[in-house]
Amino acid sequence: MKILEACYEINFSKINFIERKQKIEKSKTIISGPPKTGKSYLIYDYLSNYKTKDYLYIDFFDLRNNIEEIFVDLQKFIKMNEITILVLENFEFQFEIPICETIIISSSYPQKIRGFENIILNALDFEEYLLHDNKHQNITQSFNSFLKFGNLPELINIEEHKKIQRLQEIIKLSSLDETYYIVLKSLIENIDEKKSLFQIFNSLKLKIKISKDKFYEICKKLENNKIIYFIPKYNQEKSLKKIFTYNHSFFNAISHSKKFKNEFSNMIFLELQNRYDEIYYLDNIDFYIKSKNMAVIAIPFFNSFLTANLMKKIVKISHEFNINEINIISISNSEKINDSKIKINVIPFYEWALS
Repeated sequence: MKILEACYEINFSKINFIERKQKIEKSKTIISGPPKTGKSYLIYDYLSNYKTKDYLYIDFFDLRNNIEEIFVDLQKFIKMNEITILVLENFEFQFEIPICETIIISSSYPQKIRGFENIILNALDFEEYLLHDNKHQNITQSFNSFLKFGNLPELINIEEHKKIQRLQEIIKLSSLDETYYIVLKSLIENIDEKKSLFQIFNSLKLKIKISKDKFYEICKKLENNKIIYFIPKYNQEKSLKKIFTYNHSFFNAISHSKKFKNEFSNMIFLELQNRYDEIYYLDNIDFYIKSKNMAVIAIPFFNSFLTANLMKKIVKISHEFNINEINIISISNSEKINDSKIKINVIPFYEWALS
């Protein structure tokens, strides 16, 4: 029982933690989500409210922890020490969950188990980012950093010259092997693009040896783990899907090319997916929220004269789909556009994200 005794000595009472919008509230909870979004710190914060003797924390990514030995002794150890809270961190359900009053599990993917609540933890939204960011003096500086380096909590306090390197490490950390990494990289290269997986596969097989089944299997895992999102066109399931990733700055970390509009659109998507369950796109409309009859469009540098023709197309399609509100998200522009039937606003990202 030496492993369990060592785990039992871990103390989280002095962890420095900034609150997130999501919290552990149920005694039986499974937390999942992409790498480095803060799952562990959510657990540490929860445990900091209890006495050390009350909980047993086991991290299955800790190389010192032998799964077989833990499995054999775990239930006996819980009973012997009257443990009321069991935490299984980075647990992939290798054995049956033991009996304990409170059980908190973190895993790379959601798992439906009767009696357990599922929390899917995404990276920081912009409002949370501002709470974590104590380096910058104003919202403009924070926004510039958020746009350039993304939404992962740990990146905020890393020295700027090391941020890109850390982002690259996280991308590799998300990959099970070299093939997995190449597939993930190819999807990140196509953020905010309308692409079929078959197109990407055909392009990829010219570079590496990979079967179609393997490629689709990896894409499905990436989608299940909320690392990659595939957004459909409304009412056209067979149409090309738009591709997004859980951190908009990943593209900046893998390429010297500039796709500012694509990264900006990905950033807007991430704010939307924290608010709405169903997000689609339409012709000339980046994001269509059917439940709100609302369109959200990314135009970083909005100019009413230069975008006049585009606006005509946007308004036309909005009338066809009975959209009554159009929010055009920009970097810093703000204005209202007159239309007899539709409310049209041009809003700076930081204002819209905090509304």
